[in-house]
Amino acid sequence: MAFNAHLLDGMIIFVEVVNSGSFTKAADNSGHSTSYISKEINKLEERLGVRLLHRTTRSLSLTSEGEIYFQQCQQLLFDAEQAELAMTGGQVEPRGLLRISCPISLGISRVRPVVAKYMAQYPEVNLELDLNDRRVDMVAEGFDLLIRASANIEDSSLICRPIFQSHSITLASPEYLKRYGTPSHPSDLANHRCISYSNLKTPNVWQFTDQDNQHHSVQVQSKVLTNSSEMELGLCLAGQGITRLPKFNLGSEIERGLLIPLFTDFKLQTINVYMMYPSRKHMSSKVRSFIDFILHELGDSADRK
Repeated sequence: MAFNAHLLDGMIIFVEVVNSGSFTKAADNSGHSTSYISKEINKLEERLGVRLLHRTTRSLSLTSEGEIYFQQCQQLLFDAEQAELAMTGGQVEPRGLLRISCPISLGISRVRPVVAKYMAQYPEVNLELDLNDRRVDMVAEGFDLLIRASANIEDSSLICRPIFQSHSITLASPEYLKRYGTPSHPSDLANHRCISYSNLKTPNVWQFTDQDNQHHSVQVQSKVLTNSSEMELGLCLAGQGITRLPKFNLGSEIERGLLIPLFTDFKLQTINVYMMYPSRKHMSSKVRSFIDFILHELGDSADRK
């Protein structure tokens, strides 16, 4: 390989900008000025002959070329850190900022107690836990790890590691059923008030499977369409409609008679809970330690309360 004294110029700054999410935060973290950070990124893009970042006054995101370069740079810096630790005899202890995105209800009901244990065991790791139910661009938003729940994960360049399975249940309150009647078959939902989850690909189409493995698709008229499972649960408890929720979103509402499961002669729809992270050979000790910890605490905990 030909000698190139400038091969690594700007790489560390670039990775810090992406991980920080802004030039200003990267400047604060690195001890440089914002203008210095901007000049280094401009010099790097000029040397490479490609644009790495889309940047406006309000947002910062990677270009397609930037995503590829970022993953390669992350790996190179990780390998360099490991090589230095090997030479100095240092221990690769989990440390630094770990950014995780997780659905709100799943984070509160299942992940929160695990996070508390993890923080006690790994005090050198700082957590940024973003609870939301929206679609997340992991690379562009700088997350280390995603936790997601879905019947099916769409094709992805990310590794999808299963944690546990839950099931979706169709529910109504006793007050609703008294007022509007109890549907005996999923097809009856077409004549009922339904509360649907808008983040699904087809929120107004509810799928059911009978005991003979026959599939039934029902087009419902959503009285309420929301991106919040907490809102679904609250409105259902208030007698405003029929909804479908994963069991991990529920507490003791069924046991206390506050909600009634419907269509119990149909099979329950499986909801898979995954961890998702970039597909690369090596990962930082903070990410690996969290993955191992979650699997130990929650693995194979199907519908466990």
